[in-house]
Amino acid sequence: MSTGPEVRVRAPGKINLALRVGPPDGDGYHPLATVFQAVSLHEDVIAAPALDLRLTVEGPDADRVPLDDSNLALRAARLLQERTGITAGAHLHIVKQVPVAGGMGGGSADAAAALLACDQLWGAGLDRTELVALARELGADVPFALTGLTAVGTGRGDVLTSAMVSGTYHWVLAVQDVGLSTPEVFAAFDDDGGRAAPAPHLDDALLAALRAGDPHEVARHLVNDLEGPALDLRPELRDVLAAADRAGALAAVLSGSGPTVAALAVDERHARSVAAVVREAEVARDVLVVSGPAPGARVLEHVSGG
Repeated sequence: MSTGPEVRVRAPGKINLALRVGPPDGDGYHPLATVFQAVSLHEDVIAAPALDLRLTVEGPDADRVPLDDSNLALRAARLLQERTGITAGAHLHIVKQVPVAGGMGGGSADAAAALLACDQLWGAGLDRTELVALARELGADVPFALTGLTAVGTGRGDVLTSAMVSGTYHWVLAVQDVGLSTPEVFAAFDDDGGRAAPAPHLDDALLAALRAGDPHEVARHLVNDLEGPALDLRPELRDVLAAADRAGALAAVLSGSGPTVAALAVDERHARSVAAVVREAEVARDVLVVSGPAPGARVLEHVSGG
């Protein structure tokens, strides 16, 4: 079997600094205009030689991760097999940090990491452009997990343009016990007037603030068109946003389709202060301090496989 040593790949979770959503098209998909930022909360995928494809998971909410063919990491490996004609297998082991169904692209990070890990393990030799093309077939957020940093996403969020960013941004993440279904949030958006929404458009002021490295100005332009529908489905999230405001965050916004809330701080010290107050409010299962932009999927190490 032509497989190399075990490969470990790390891919980042993301937050949406801006998420503008248009009306659904004939296929039910919504055009998006978004600004992604990859953050220092990541997923690791370890790919080891095996006779077939199989998956194991550890970390927070590991019991909520499907191990069948609905799992994006397994789908990524199968897609790579199909497109390259490779018949070798792999044991994929996911070490989770990103919340499950939290609006932070954890499953997409798994898929991106699995693509890169299996490409390396099997010696497929695909370049980044080819991997991104496969990633687009797996889901709208998967290409960004490969590229990381900060990017503008259009189309379904999968057409990426790098965004110029100065400095480091510090975020407080309020993670919930129970996830939110992305299809349910989009359905609520449609029911709340989304079918007549205008074409999505990003505010140039946000991109200018990112170029300037000004967190105060960035905070003024954080926006998420899915926040209202998500709050309708989960009214208790209003308490999270209120706690972040009381804690002195520059601003707080729902990440993606939620329910994770991301609060922007001035610097790391301020972020830790905000996190302490949000933690004391007992409005989240866990409160984390992260930073961005973080790099996209990358190989961490090669170690001898058994």
